[in-house]
Amino acid sequence: MKKKFDNFLFNESVDRTKYFIAKYSLKSNDMLKAASGIAIGQSIGNPSVRLDSETTELLENHLAIILDHPENLKNKKETIVKIAYPIKNFDLEQDGITQLICTVMGGQMDIEEILSCRLLDLELPEVFLKTFKGPKMGMNEIKKRTNCINRPLLGGIVKPKTGLDIETLKQVCKNMVIGGVDFIKEDEILGNPSCCPFEERVKIVNDVVQNEAAKLNKEVFYAPCVNSDLPYLLKRIEFLVDQNIKAYHVNIWSGVNMYKYLRSFDFNIAMFYQKSGDRVLTDKNNAYSISWGVLLKLARISGADFIHAGMWGGYLSDTKEDLLEWMSILTSTNNLGFNKTVPSFSCGAHPGLVDTTVKNFGNDVMMSLGGSLHGHPDGTISGAKAMRQAFDLNADKKLDHSNLTEYNKAIEKWGYVDD
Repeated sequence: MKKKFDNFLFNESVDRTKYFIAKYSLKSNDMLKAASGIAIGQSIGNPSVRLDSETTELLENHLAIILDHPENLKNKKETIVKIAYPIKNFDLEQDGITQLICTVMGGQMDIEEILSCRLLDLELPEVFLKTFKGPKMGMNEIKKRTNCINRPLLGGIVKPKTGLDIETLKQVCKNMVIGGVDFIKEDEILGNPSCCPFEERVKIVNDVVQNEAAKLNKEVFYAPCVNSDLPYLLKRIEFLVDQNIKAYHVNIWSGVNMYKYLRSFDFNIAMFYQKSGDRVLTDKNNAYSISWGVLLKLARISGADFIHAGMWGGYLSDTKEDLLEWMSILTSTNNLGFNKTVPSFSCGAHPGLVDTTVKNFGNDVMMSLGGSLHGHPDGTISGAKAMRQAFDLNADKKLDHSNLTEYNKAIEKWGYVDD
């Protein structure tokens, strides 16, 4: 006798080597129908129409499974649902992030019984993770190369975002290096404007950055913004590699699948993953959304060496609970040996936030700033020096800050937070 369809659709456990598992927060007036709609619709077809071609073999191999008992979903309006998707439905190497996201956050958006659907987590088996490379350099190498093992990295962001000519941009970046930054990032909207063409500016700015860094006997990562469509995106990164530039910055709107694609070339260059705009996808108030933690997990395995993870105490201020969870995703050890991704805290960072940031999150972060660096009363060099002085004061509580002019002026302007 043929097994009932629900016997294939529901199971409280699966072989974790043969499935990846998506964890959802769902709202629905018919939770059983909503969960079934996702599992069926995102694996074999129409949630409400069964076909003769749905053989026992097909269902056993290709139907997604709801990891629960159907009775547990009845009469619930909001709950957590886990759905296991068969690895057999994927070409793990070629389908990649594109098909993964298409599957777990696809057709259920059209099911009217689903009032909201938030993807909370993805549990990916080792066989899936082996198709990813992870960060090329990672935190340990980056911190070693910048000589900041016992302090946060200092990231400087180019401001104004766009409109600078090449000569002015060169001077801004030079001043950041003189002041003591470890990393320089062009902002996400600096593409290839006529006032500051990409290839021309990159050569000139990188030369001055590396020359000034050499004078200080230190290493600085300069990350030009490469945001663009294919094939230009790849061509720009290839150009950077030819110029021996250490990093590049690419925004999430280039595509969450693009990071894995770019990492597949194994270029000797660090990748900065910029989140600006992510709340369109990740905001908890959206009816349909993806947890930022899921995108962080995908970013790390896809190859992000740096990522704008969030912020503590700035004009963007995430919760401590969220930030600690996100940092764990980026920096925890795992069996496959992926390098750690550097979490960048940005959006209102300033010297007065150094102590609270380190106290709550440790030294394995990068504090990145633009406005409070260039907006220091004495200019960009002093803005960078003020952050370095804040790092020194944090590391050695016996230091006297009374003669640290740059730091004191920054605190007077931006304030000090101690919590």
